[in-house]
Amino acid sequence: MPAREPAILALEDGSVFRGRSFGARGECEGEVVFNTSMMGYPEILTDPSYRGQMVCMTYPLIGNYGITPEDFESRKVFLGGFIVKECSRIAANWRSRQTLPEFLEAQGIPAIEGIDTRRLVKRIRIAGALKGVLSTTETDEARLIERAKASPGLVGRDCVREVTCDAPYDWSECLPGSDPARAEFRVVAFDYGIKYNILRCLVHAGCRVTVLPASATAEQALALNPDGIFLSNGPGDPAALPGIVGEAAKLLGRKPIFGICLGHQILGQVYGGTTYKLKFGHHGGNQPVMRLDTRQVEITSQNHGFAVDPESLRGKPVRITHVNLNDRTNEGIAHAELPAFSVQYHPEAAPGPRDAHYLFGQFLEAMRKGR
Repeated sequence: MPAREPAILALEDGSVFRGRSFGARGECEGEVVFNTSMMGYPEILTDPSYRGQMVCMTYPLIGNYGITPEDFESRKVFLGGFIVKECSRIAANWRSRQTLPEFLEAQGIPAIEGIDTRRLVKRIRIAGALKGVLSTTETDEARLIERAKASPGLVGRDCVREVTCDAPYDWSECLPGSDPARAEFRVVAFDYGIKYNILRCLVHAGCRVTVLPASATAEQALALNPDGIFLSNGPGDPAALPGIVGEAAKLLGRKPIFGICLGHQILGQVYGGTTYKLKFGHHGGNQPVMRLDTRQVEITSQNHGFAVDPESLRGKPVRITHVNLNDRTNEGIAHAELPAFSVQYHPEAAPGPRDAHYLFGQFLEAMRKGR
């Protein structure tokens, strides 16, 4: 096989990593984060919540089962760049349609392998998520470092407008073994960067789902006469979305609401709370979360760089429902009087464990009571 051309990853703190390109030729910039999942890279690559970021996989060998479109979580890749220790040149999977390098090249995504990913992850854990530039064309390290420093980052940035759908659509695809024809409830889902597996789980639970763009109003959602409202995951700074928060506030008390990830942060602001940026975020399929009403521990899939400040919810009609056992950050809230609840993590997994699938049943029960 031909040798791969050199690539450079430069960070705003002056760190430089030299490796080999295995994706598209060119450059990208973004906040560099790490994901601790051992597998699930097709789902990670196509998760819109990574808009504005580059992802480093901590597992050392990535790509060995290729790329299968049925595993995608959105219509395309939204992250900026991909970083691994070693990319497999062999895709040993009967479902695979492309190798990982072929897919990234077709998507126009630069990628780097052959660097010390442990050193990179340790650097991020110490310094926090760092802005970076990945290039296969620029060789001057000093210029790349300065460009990393000057890149926009995520704080104060509305990335939702960059990933949401252009027009409403109905979703009918479901998980294996379920029947969309038995749908009992009508759900309107706001697309802030929604993952396909969330939609599959809603259909599997018994919902007919209509997806609306993030710019849709509460009035437009209610005009569809839904049984419930879903607020999706998505990228960027939740504090940069006052318009979206305002429309969500108009829905509170009108219909049962379920939020995941960014949807959770939006509900937190609807309740009068605030959000803040985590040092390096939670990205992976192995985060322990305690459900406070049962004291049961769930192993969860997570992907977020911001969190709801529980102190900002003191005195508000809100219950804290879930807590992260690694750093005690907030993982779930529920309105004390109205049928509205949310979690910071991803109960739909993809990739990751399915310990929290019960939340979709909880949403159905709220809609059933609301009829």
